[in-house]
Amino acid sequence: MGSRYGTIVMGPAGAGKTTFCSALISHLRTQRRSCFYINLDPAAEEFAYEPDLDIKDLITLEDVMEELHLGPNGGLIYCFEFLLENLDFITDPLDEVTDEYLILIDMPGQIELYTHVPVVPNLIKQLTRGSLNISMCAAYLMESTFIIDHAKFFSGTLSAMSAMLMLELPHVNILSKMDLVKGQVPRKELKRFIDPDISLLQDAPDSGLVWEHKAGVDTDAHPDSKGDMAGESFANLNRAVGQLIDEFSLVSFLKLDAQDEDSVGAVLSFIDEAIQFHEAQEPKEPNDNVMEDADMDGMG
Repeated sequence: MGSRYGTIVMGPAGAGKTTFCSALISHLRTQRRSCFYINLDPAAEEFAYEPDLDIKDLITLEDVMEELHLGPNGGLIYCFEFLLENLDFITDPLDEVTDEYLILIDMPGQIELYTHVPVVPNLIKQLTRGSLNISMCAAYLMESTFIIDHAKFFSGTLSAMSAMLMLELPHVNILSKMDLVKGQVPRKELKRFIDPDISLLQDAPDSGLVWEHKAGVDTDAHPDSKGDMAGESFANLNRAVGQLIDEFSLVSFLKLDAQDEDSVGAVLSFIDEAIQFHEAQEPKEPNDNVMEDADMDGMG
């Protein structure tokens, strides 16, 4: 068997990962494409489409927190370490998946899993090498409302860049929930966020990226002082971070409205290109689609 193809959907809590997965599955169905849907969030409870493989059948975050007295973040790390120790839970079902399927992996929202600890990178190595040989990309979602607050936006951009470096996968970075900012940001201004423009750091003093001393409120040194977190030092730090993003040009974003079929299709086309999905597909005869209709109802 040749390569398999998949995408791992990740991003901070509330970014709309599961909603995107549901929209993607719906779009794949309309395109008569098969999907193998994996939930790797041990705390997830509700799905529009039932996962073909659910980590909660192996371990749940609730049980880990109760039995081991761990917090949510520690519990999630334990769940993934346990998954790595029982890797056949995920590799055995994937052995049966053909190269016609898109493997869709829905991840939890704790970004520490992709940016600070090696458990997810280790899992990806297991999936992309050896007998499974999955050609995989990462879809990193960030909520579009972050562009209203420049501090949040650049913080999210740094997290996306950190995940890119840790996972060593082709990345498709996505601004989700675009319907929430429709009409609030002019199109010309929006382009400065799609390809992050470091001059945004200078545009909004109230963005949180410029440290302002307030008499009678702040106990830190005045910006004119020579302290480590004086105004100029803080501004220099932000400029250095912005320059890093700008010079390496690692992060740019696609726009996503999960309620818009064309928007979902456009994002899928970038995912397909990143994993080179269509290059491996053989041309089909017209009658092949008729035979596939019977299988569509059981597709995950």
